[in-house]
Amino acid sequence: MRRIGKRVFALLPVVGLFFAGLVILATQFGVHGGTWATNRANLHIYQGGAIARAGTIVDRNGVVLAETVDGRRRMPGDATLRRATLHAVGDPQGFVATGAHSAFRESLVGFTRAGGLFNLIADDRGRDVTLTIDSQLNRIAFEALRGRPGTVGLFNYQTGEVLVMVSAPSYDPTNKPTNMAGNPAFEGVYLNRLLQGLYTPGSTFKVITAYAALTHMPEVMTREFTCRGRFATGNGYVTCLSQHGTLNLTRAMDVSCNSVFAQLAVELGEANMQSAAERLGFNQAFRADGSVPMSPSRYPRAPRDPLELGWGGIGQHTTLANPAHMMMIMGAIANDGRGVIPVLTRSNTPLGLELPWQARTAIRIDPGIAAQLRTILLASVDHQAIGGKTGTAQVDDGRPHAWFFGFSANRQTPYAVVVVVQNGGGGQAEAFPIARRVLQAATE
Repeated sequence: MRRIGKRVFALLPVVGLFFAGLVILATQFGVHGGTWATNRANLHIYQGGAIARAGTIVDRNGVVLAETVDGRRRMPGDATLRRATLHAVGDPQGFVATGAHSAFRESLVGFTRAGGLFNLIADDRGRDVTLTIDSQLNRIAFEALRGRPGTVGLFNYQTGEVLVMVSAPSYDPTNKPTNMAGNPAFEGVYLNRLLQGLYTPGSTFKVITAYAALTHMPEVMTREFTCRGRFATGNGYVTCLSQHGTLNLTRAMDVSCNSVFAQLAVELGEANMQSAAERLGFNQAFRADGSVPMSPSRYPRAPRDPLELGWGGIGQHTTLANPAHMMMIMGAIANDGRGVIPVLTRSNTPLGLELPWQARTAIRIDPGIAAQLRTILLASVDHQAIGGKTGTAQVDDGRPHAWFFGFSANRQTPYAVVVVVQNGGGGQAEAFPIARRVLQAATE
């Protein structure tokens, strides 16, 4: 009996290790099971490296954007529609990481922690995914870009639902060009410029500088400034495109006066500018739909002399902005100070019932300051149905980036929009007409 007892006692560590291994395996499966199950080596899902068996992808209006027919993935519509929705739908091979075929593939193949891929194997179909985009609005935005590299985004600033997510260059995933590698016309083609792009923001950053001034300078709305064509920082000059003379903050935003906003940045100082930028989401990592990474906008935490502060205050120097994040900021201004995370999918149960969505707040602005900014930005756009700010961002590698971000003034159509035309020239001439066209189409 003593020998048996000793043997049982000796086996206890082994049994303990066995059960510990089971716990670790279960935990790893819970965390990584979806990734393991949807590996491209899984022939239940993939054929020739492309997803073949999966649920149907539809837009917010029920337009079919991808489906499985006779064991092959089919993407209906014409070539322009497929190119316009590429970065939202993705390609069956998974090169576009933000597309539904990659970002939401676990849902598409019907993977569950409890049943794995049982439904896909048993019923030969996965689970349908409804995107928040409006495919026809995406077509309008894509055509408005006219083949130029850049991005157009539009979302509901109350719910976070993204109606437009267009990135260019693009291609038809059902007829992929064979000359893409090394071709400048397709540079960065797999990149979703709305979620992953980073651009010098130029004058669009003046909205952030205005926010900092309204926060830390209560009298700023009643102040008068003088622009003589440049602002002396003490160790250099920030130049302006014109001599605007005497003007207030609202007028300075309207004419995009570099002198005024450089002066404000220098007066505010490094700490206040850094704090304001970060309260609005700079240097923070956001995830669209809770899972798709957005490139963090950058206002580097580095010492700045007055000249660098001045240039930074007008969106130059080392500042970089992500278009979707800038759209969130404009949404917060329009939404009484509450900026929500972009949403890319409508949640459905396995039976197809839509689940209620609670928008997640990521940016908060004092409602009074948000109201002041709305007033300023409505005065900055000739068309009073739209508030916003243009930007012409100077860069070292070519023509300026053309920017516009803004919002619908009608609370019944709660949309914020962002447009970037990469190396496109002036924001007023190139980006604003695209934003106006898309907003008009969305509110008709």
